[in-house]
Amino acid sequence: MKLPLILKKTFFAATFNLCLFLLLIIGIQNSSNKSRVNLVLEQTIALPVSFIIGSSFICGSILGGFINLHIKN
Repeated sequence: MKLPLILKKTFFAATFNLCLFLLLIIGIQNSSNKSRVNLVLEQTIALPVSFIIGSSFICGSILGGFINLHIKN
């Protein structure tokens, strides 16, 4: 059974980003540098800086994967 190309790309992107997220969680276990993120209305709780940077990278990777699906040759 062959999967459609869009389904293959989505599965690969989801698997890759999940693995990155798990590595991020394992890697920040002993992180002591914490910071707050200023949102439009409020601030977040104090989060490790590495988590903020890593989660923004993963979000960008997810959005980039979805944008790639909509581009037609």
